[in-house]
Amino acid sequence: MISRRTFVAQAGGLGVALVGGPSLWAQLPAGSPPKMTIYKSPTCGCCEKWVDHVKAAGFAVEVHDDDDMDTVKDSLGVPKDVRSCHTSQVDKYLVEGHVPAEDILRLLRQQPKVAGLAVPDMPSSSPGMAVPGAPKEPFQVVSFQLNGTTALYAQH
Repeated sequence: MISRRTFVAQAGGLGVALVGGPSLWAQLPAGSPPKMTIYKSPTCGCCEKWVDHVKAAGFAVEVHDDDDMDTVKDSLGVPKDVRSCHTSQVDKYLVEGHVPAEDILRLLRQQPKVAGLAVPDMPSSSPGMAVPGAPKEPFQVVSFQLNGTTALYAQH
């Protein structure tokens, strides 16, 4: 007998595939959907859109609204140069800002020796920031270490 969680997850992936997009669910490691803890400002609309983006990709999310995001980022060790509007934890990694779900999934598959991924600032074409009909603004995803060292991870 299939569990409710498995059914919902597979149905969501099928739904994405049926509307013409690749199923991000198929890219997830076997087993339960990855759990992601997200810290964001309670008044940030773009953060809510990014939460919807990672939920649609199959992540099981727990959202914490916090008015003092600098303290959250300080306590997690997010380097100042990669900070953006929201911070997440998934598996052993930090995810800072509007990182596309496909890059987070690749991170979880490959398990590189990094502290996390970030999209510094808030590029207008990144998930949660994109405006329909607006010109696409190229942006980069960087991997980072807790000491602030960064490397290019993906370009979009």
